[in-house]
Amino acid sequence: MTQKINDLRDRMIVALDVPTVWDAYRIVSTLGDGASFYKIGYRLAFAGGLDLARQLVTEGKKVFLDLKLHDIGNTVTEGVESLTKLGVTFLTVHAYPQTMRGAVEGRGEAALKLLAVTALTSYDDGDLKDAGYGLAVRDLVRMRAQQARSAGVDGIVCSAAETEIVREVIGPDMAIVTPGIRPAGSAAGDQKRTLTPAEAIRAGADHLVVGRPIIRAADPRAAAAAVMDEIAGAA
Repeated sequence: MTQKINDLRDRMIVALDVPTVWDAYRIVSTLGDGASFYKIGYRLAFAGGLDLARQLVTEGKKVFLDLKLHDIGNTVTEGVESLTKLGVTFLTVHAYPQTMRGAVEGRGEAALKLLAVTALTSYDDGDLKDAGYGLAVRDLVRMRAQQARSAGVDGIVCSAAETEIVREVIGPDMAIVTPGIRPAGSAAGDQKRTLTPAEAIRAGADHLVVGRPIIRAADPRAAAAAVMDEIAGAA
């Protein structure tokens, strides 16, 4: 997948983690040609974000729809079938085998790329223990990556800290998308497993999701450019 990235800008995905479509479009307008790829998550999706996704695709932008689908296989299949009509580039599902198989079936021959979420970047070993898992984060991520490869999804969402492990498991052809990216000097916030853009690229990530360090910056366009400079230098 790394070899197939034609535009360096596509390696940076700006997370539109804002409450309204108006807020999101203001960010898109501010960044202009400084960004080409945007993530729409729960908050915005439930506030008109699906229509925004269609609009962004029409305008030549790429969209990562981060819905983290997880349900019985047939329900996931039907949901993904509907979402293929949006024209978005990426869609996330949780990396449970039945869920991933259902998503692959629903995607069919559409161009939509499915990404499996291994372990959320706000989780550490203690959080997994509280949730009833007997595995450390790294072990769970490795297992989920193996299952994702077998299920036929197109890529993995994981912390940049687990990128090297995942790449070993999935090989060179599946994409790795890493959230929780924090440029040098940025606060970690609610993320527990973070790396800088340069560190993540060197570890083998294909796409980096960056939200607050860009959208909450005094000058979002300059912040995005700084992230791109780090990516370019590492790539």
